[in-house]
Amino acid sequence: MGRLAGRVTFVTGAASGIGLACALRFAREGAAVVGLDLREPLEWKEVEAAAGASLFCVADVRDEEAQRDAAQQARARCGPIDVLVTAAGVASGGPVHLLPLEEWQRVQDVNLKGTFLSAKAVLPQMIERRGGSIITIASVEGLEGAEGGSTYNASKGGVILLTKNLAMDYGRLGIRANCICPGFIDTPLFRSVIGADFFPADCRERIREQHELGRFGRPEEVAGAALFLASDDASFVSGVALPVDGGFTAGHHVGLVEKMGIGGA
Repeated sequence: MGRLAGRVTFVTGAASGIGLACALRFAREGAAVVGLDLREPLEWKEVEAAAGASLFCVADVRDEEAQRDAAQQARARCGPIDVLVTAAGVASGGPVHLLPLEEWQRVQDVNLKGTFLSAKAVLPQMIERRGGSIITIASVEGLEGAEGGSTYNASKGGVILLTKNLAMDYGRLGIRANCICPGFIDTPLFRSVIGADFFPADCRERIREQHELGRFGRPEEVAGAALFLASDDASFVSGVALPVDGGFTAGHHVGLVEKMGIGGA
């Protein structure tokens, strides 16, 4: 029996990256998996093969009606939703005085408003059953600033505080809410930004080095943290913003450990 056997999980941003990794890990742990994204994923057959039941909804997280319909479809196909993971997101930024209002709003709408609408869509089912686990995906850039982050950082900081409020408002109903704050994870979204021609190679290397493990993360490593938060092992964990960042937020690395002879290669 898997750690999520008999549970229904709802994952946004499930077509790729962290969302797809969560969907696949949950399926392998015995859960029914409902995915939502703007497009059908190429790899969803692997989720279908592993899951007790599965459903994929093509929808925009910014659309309240579409999210509500997807949650209702999930219930009709698989049963009431036990676990929500809000992995849908976009990246953007720039100096505030140069950032168009439309771009600011686009990022807020997907990352923050989309998270709000996902929670709003599934909460009635969790309230009715007096239980559930909400797992939002923010970022280390919601915990601390980053050069040029502006709208992305603001949206992810908002996700963290929204999650804490969910934990406060619904905890007495048996509903837990926690936030995962990944470091720089090697996903298609990550590669579209940090791997782009306009992004200097030396900056990419400096960002990698700021992870104390000396590398970028993998989507599967975030999915492992999501599995913990979804499972009974985290039954007394709520209101937490959990960095999964290879030590990125542990402190500032200045090279002293190498001079002391204990640093890595």
